[in-house]
Amino acid sequence: MSTVHPEARWPASLALLTCVGLYVVLPSRLVVGPRWLVPVLVALPLAPLSARRHRHPDDAPWIRRIVLVLIAIVTVANVTSAALLVHRLLSTNVSQGTQLIYSAVSIWLTNVIIYGVWFWEIDRGGPHRREGNATTWPDIQFPQMENPDLAPPDWRPHFFDYLFTSFANGTSFAPADAMPLTLRLKVLFATESMISLVAIVVVGARAINILR
Repeated sequence: MSTVHPEARWPASLALLTCVGLYVVLPSRLVVGPRWLVPVLVALPLAPLSARRHRHPDDAPWIRRIVLVLIAIVTVANVTSAALLVHRLLSTNVSQGTQLIYSAVSIWLTNVIIYGVWFWEIDRGGPHRREGNATTWPDIQFPQMENPDLAPPDWRPHFFDYLFTSFANGTSFAPADAMPLTLRLKVLFATESMISLVAIVVVGARAINILR
């Protein structure tokens, strides 16, 4: 029987709060509804969820459902901001190139962080199942899984492994060191790449052209 190594909650909680902070600093034209709405919707449930330091195999199912809802709220807010930014670029005569670049960077960073949280929460049923004794098929194949000699015998991916995977996918628009194995992860990888492509190529190119 494998030993249970519960994973700390704070990296994912900090990541969600960082995404909220990046959302708050966006221009008002890229925010739908009151600026305080998304921070409140995320921060209020996140505070009690973070009271326990670790994710455990015995966590109640509703805890993971709430976490998935929080991740979805941030994702929808960021996608909406990206769509509003593109709409503004294509439908108006924009002259504030510097502000556009900052907005594109904020949206891209949020995209990378939030998809890192998605990968962390989805792979093999979530951290509470990965760190327990439950045997589930992996959704992502890491190099250490393919070449066990490159890692300790009890190696398992943790939050920053998923965050790096998201960063690599968000910059190269394709899987780098880790490969998605299941349909749900392939969908997540593809949508992250699409949003990154919009932020980096479409918005970045137009903003740089405005600065010239």
